[in-house]
Amino acid sequence: MTRWTYIKTVRGLMALGFLCLSSIAAACNFSPNVFSNLDYGLYWYGYSDSCEKAIPGQANPYFNPDHKTVIYIHGWQNGSTPNLTRETFNASANGGPDMPLADYWISKGYNVGILYWNQFADESEVKDAEAKIWSTQGPKGMRWRDSSGNYHSGPGKSVTQLLYEAFRDNMQGYNGSYIRIAGHSLGNQLAVTLTKKIYDEADAGHIAQNLKPQRVALLDPFYSNYAKSYLNNQWTGEVARNDVADLKSRGLIVEAYRSSSVSSTYLVGDENKGLLNMAAFSQLKPWYFASWQQAEKHISARWWYFWSFAFAPPPIDGSNSAGESASTGDNRIKQLMNGNQGLQQNSYGGGAYTKSPDDDSFHYTNRL
Repeated sequence: MTRWTYIKTVRGLMALGFLCLSSIAAACNFSPNVFSNLDYGLYWYGYSDSCEKAIPGQANPYFNPDHKTVIYIHGWQNGSTPNLTRETFNASANGGPDMPLADYWISKGYNVGILYWNQFADESEVKDAEAKIWSTQGPKGMRWRDSSGNYHSGPGKSVTQLLYEAFRDNMQGYNGSYIRIAGHSLGNQLAVTLTKKIYDEADAGHIAQNLKPQRVALLDPFYSNYAKSYLNNQWTGEVARNDVADLKSRGLIVEAYRSSSVSSTYLVGDENKGLLNMAAFSQLKPWYFASWQQAEKHISARWWYFWSFAFAPPPIDGSNSAGESASTGDNRIKQLMNGNQGLQQNSYGGGAYTKSPDDDSFHYTNRL
């Protein structure tokens, strides 16, 4: 296989994976207007994958201002808008569990939301979607796609700024003391940039301190290769590393999980070892998918994480300490983040061939 054939193959698998993943939104009953007009921002989720958009100043049946909160940010969405599809918390496409994963969190007293930017992320080239996270000056500006497949000029703000404003405006009056943000693939960049913006605004006195997330999860994170003109010739991964280093110094807890070669193969993207080594890091082994099913492996990090909240933290061989998962306590994740070892899922007897996180186990390994 030639280098270019390999790249096209992986890109194709990624695009197929995202399209399939987005085709599960029936329970939320998104209207056609959500796709024919520009719609982005925060949606709160209830039991059985029901949801309602957050509107500033309006009560939402799925949001309690006193509860802990977890917010998810999706990644690249090539072709999703003409198909009238969006990601939800049911991950049955591409071999994921056919269950509403938000239910586990809601039952434990969490508000659960998704920050959507799917119409901006609907580009055939992932780098064009990536640019919109950081700048309005990328290759495609801030254009967005409608349900007919047409593109329209977008607002004069980056996706980070747009999602920050959606977060800020809808979290006014929040009385809770705990916020967690999780970003999958390209969405992990937004998890970083949004959290950085929130910290900066809170520390400047523009928003309340309790809006600062305590923890951020990076799920099979993706960064493209090479310098970007819209970032003063820096790589996106380089800027993200600097942001994470700054956020850690201000108390943020960062966890990361890798599940595919999409985020670890140079021909596809920037492995960004420096960033992963700043976080509590686990290498997942979704061997229930074949080696060529990289799209499915890539997507599995998202549903594995949200599903893992239903179970006790995974064990570590030869240790009484907890492994890394969504249910692992913040103090333990912080220990792993500041330690000198990572974790790797056991190949045999460690849940590598079963989808449920319930039987997963790990062992310590060297940092990347």
